[in-house]
Amino acid sequence: MTKREDRGGGAPHVYRLVYVASLALVVLSASALGLLGHEHVIDAASEVAVLDDQAIVRAFVDAELDPIDLAGGSMLPSRRAVMEERLADLARRHGYRELALIAAGSGDVLASASDSGAPVSTAAGTLENVAGGRADAWILPDDAANTGSPGLLEAIPVVQGGDVRLIFQIHRDATPILARAVETLRDVVLVAASAAIVLGALLRAIFSAADGRLRKQHAELIETRRRDPLTGLLNHGAAVTTLTELVEVARLDTSSIGIGIALVDIDNFRLLNDVHGSTTGDQALMTVADAFRPEAEHWHVLGRFGPDEFMAIAGSDVARDLPAAAQRVRDRLDGMHLELAGSERLPVTVSVGIAYFPFHAGSATELISAATMALADAKAGGGNTVSIANAWKTEDGPPHTSFDVLQGLVLAIDRKDRYTKLHSEDVAAYAVFLANRLGLPEEFQTSLRVAGLLHDVGKIGVPDDILRKPGRLTPREYEIVKQHVVLGDLIVRDVPDIEQIRDGVRYHHERWDGQGYIAGLAGEDIPLIARMLAIGDAFSAMTTSRPYRKAMSTEIALDELRSVAGTQLDADLVDAFVTGMERDQDAPLPGMGRNSASLWRPAPRAA
Repeated sequence: MTKREDRGGGAPHVYRLVYVASLALVVLSASALGLLGHEHVIDAASEVAVLDDQAIVRAFVDAELDPIDLAGGSMLPSRRAVMEERLADLARRHGYRELALIAAGSGDVLASASDSGAPVSTAAGTLENVAGGRADAWILPDDAANTGSPGLLEAIPVVQGGDVRLIFQIHRDATPILARAVETLRDVVLVAASAAIVLGALLRAIFSAADGRLRKQHAELIETRRRDPLTGLLNHGAAVTTLTELVEVARLDTSSIGIGIALVDIDNFRLLNDVHGSTTGDQALMTVADAFRPEAEHWHVLGRFGPDEFMAIAGSDVARDLPAAAQRVRDRLDGMHLELAGSERLPVTVSVGIAYFPFHAGSATELISAATMALADAKAGGGNTVSIANAWKTEDGPPHTSFDVLQGLVLAIDRKDRYTKLHSEDVAAYAVFLANRLGLPEEFQTSLRVAGLLHDVGKIGVPDDILRKPGRLTPREYEIVKQHVVLGDLIVRDVPDIEQIRDGVRYHHERWDGQGYIAGLAGEDIPLIARMLAIGDAFSAMTTSRPYRKAMSTEIALDELRSVAGTQLDADLVDAFVTGMERDQDAPLPGMGRNSASLWRPAPRAA
């Protein structure tokens, strides 16, 4: 079966995106923190410088300025010369680049001093920044300071009577301030980078662990779908799929000496279930599974093949040890028993049928059939024995035909799902009844009968929880079920003389209006055998009770067939079938006892 497995691929991508986004957020946060720290250091250092210089200015004003100087507006040349000399001395003592005394009203420079001797002018923003009587400072870039290095420009007001009279404009070297800011930025970046590295490693570990856990859980979920919930072994579909894959590999590997399978049936299992209940039956199944586990080295796969059957598949390296391993399982069971309240200890025995590819069969289908026949021989002899299949490719023993393989397939269907086998027998009976009414040749009826019995053989590959789901299927589950026609075709393809039967198996879900599956055929492009099976399939589905739906009455089901004639089903065939079911005394009505053996009678040839 081909189906898309949802691997949960979206989640790992989300993890990676979250991981990258988290690292990017850390880097951006560290960068922003560094820049904020840088600016904060500059602002703090500037405020400290202004506070220091305010104290210096206050002392200078108290010691050097007269009331007439504080009046502002102008200064006599003689007074200006004295003041500039004292400003120059102040600048030398405190390391100022420039120092200017500015009239608050006009912005004129009353007196100034510069370490370069160049004239000092009122800087842009000096008057506006101290209009409220508060000192201010700002950094001048290299080109604005014209000194080759950045500077700090301060505007410190001299207030008298609540009014700003003069402004001291101080220009000092800002290199120490910016150096401290750069050091702080470097320290912040180092701390943030270290934290980012630690956080990145932590995030990587967390996301890797989460991703690994998610992948593990997804793998476990997929594996659960392949496992029998009671024993933990592979279920029927997974075991058959594995066998098919191994056979295909063995076909291509000329060095392979073959594959062996053992079908194991618990003797008297149904009687045990009927008398002691399903709990005891489960106990018997677990007992046999436990007896098999110590022999795990002697096969590649061990699966639960049916309600009371197991399948062991051995590769070419250990296939020859399969009979001895099966015998050891039987011997081990001799020492085991079922403990039941109020009853004696009950023994558990098994019958085993063994077959080999390519000695007994040329395909996985034939191999299962051969092992089934060997198992039947083991049980016919009283059970609790190991039987190896006859060699089909020798002249000894009765010849094996396509029908032998088909019988093996129906047993496989029965082990997978009892309803599927009974439904297939109904479909075969309804289809053959329709063929009789149409007067179709016996050869065609033979193929039609076998195709009806095998039309749902592909369901052995449908997961049990979907096949037996007691409710409506999801769209994804329905897509999986639809693939059973493809798998059924693959299963029967190796049976000789079966092309017409393959048409029935593959195309019985096509619709007259072209809206069916799997090929979307319409009208008479759908093979006749498939159109006839579709009618029997629909009628059987409607008149059989299922866990999620009760059966319809025959009358309602026939009316439903009429309602879809010409859309879902071939109208002429529907008319012939409905008329026959209503009028013929020997019509195979639902609920009538049918002789399964007659349906499965051997035919000389399946066309």
